[in-house]
Amino acid sequence: MSDDNAGETAELARGDGAEKPLCGSEEQGFKPAAPEVNTTPSSRFLKVELELNTLLRELTFSEPVRYIYNPLEYAWETHRCYVEKYCQAGQRVLFLGMNPGPFGMAQTGVPFGEVKSVVDWLQITGEVGHPPDEHPKRRITGLACKQSEVSGARFWGFFRKVCGEPAQFFRHCFVHNLCPLIFMSASGKNLTPPELSAGEREKLLGLCDIALCQAVVALGVSMVIGVGKVAEQRARRALSAADVNVRVEGIMHPSPRNPLANKGWEDVAKRKLEELGVMSLLSNNYRLPTGASRNLNHLFQ
Repeated sequence: MSDDNAGETAELARGDGAEKPLCGSEEQGFKPAAPEVNTTPSSRFLKVELELNTLLRELTFSEPVRYIYNPLEYAWETHRCYVEKYCQAGQRVLFLGMNPGPFGMAQTGVPFGEVKSVVDWLQITGEVGHPPDEHPKRRITGLACKQSEVSGARFWGFFRKVCGEPAQFFRHCFVHNLCPLIFMSASGKNLTPPELSAGEREKLLGLCDIALCQAVVALGVSMVIGVGKVAEQRARRALSAADVNVRVEGIMHPSPRNPLANKGWEDVAKRKLEELGVMSLLSNNYRLPTGASRNLNHLFQ
């Protein structure tokens, strides 16, 4: 998802019919949330995703959309491996992307899931199937995919440098995407949510917003960090409308379509995470810049 189209970003984040409450979950088909005991964060999170999958299957999309992939179906095995391995109690920060990339989560089932990072660092295993209708030029090869996704390589590569081991990152943080679907035109061109028709886009993201609210409650996180302006603004709007009391912030998206990210995304992300106090959570050896510690007092309020 690129952040370099301000008009599309504002429209998508604002949404059509912005006065309509987003989190009328029962009206949208979501089952009323019931208190659960003796369940793990990962099982609660997967339950939210499975319910969202059921509702997304009922949606239809017109031109320019021709192909729709849902890695939470055909790559469920690797996605479940990721969630069960790394979604755990005590995580306070949720990094939120927008939707899968064609050589990232679309191949691996993992958010920002560039294959090398997923296999070599996150140590994710499992079989990846195929979407029912597959573009001949956009085949799913799963963990054997040879194409690297720049956004995912930058995202996970940065945290690998800072944390060393995945356990250090996931001790306090988790990563999720707002929308699990990837859209393509007849030519195989990747279509971002701003390129969908307004009505279809809002129906889709309305469901995804509700699922996000439920996931945040299930995980018990205190801060959501949108990766890119669209994810940040959608999260802020959805969680505010649902009266979910979490802090919402944002960092620049690492997409190569974002010129600023190409000039040094890691440095920009590091400075922002220092300001938020998050860097101190990621490495036992990391030292905050002078004066940054005051942010920690407000990080989870």
